[in-house]
Amino acid sequence: MEYVYAAMLLHSAKKEITESSVTAVLKGAGIEADASRVKALIASLKDLNIEEAIEKASVVTAAPAAAAPAAHAEAKEEPEEKGKTEEEAAAGLGSLFG
Repeated sequence: MEYVYAAMLLHSAKKEITESSVTAVLKGAGIEADASRVKALIASLKDLNIEEAIEKASVVTAAPAAAAPAAHAEAKEEPEEKGKTEEEAAAGLGSLFG
């Protein structure tokens, strides 16, 4: 995850995301960078529009959050169901033991 954070930090700072820049960010954070993981990250970001990906991710995460208050309001409208009395519950348990 640190590798992705390094790339996002570089993107936010409007710096080029290269192997050496990601490695430098990780080193600055006290993390020993694995060269193969850095290369894999750079390769996966090659054809990715980071701004578009961030925008899509924020839309996806905002939708469930917006739906939560509506679901909560619906839950309040439902009448409460009354539970079984202790005697009814105990009678049901008796059938388990024959």
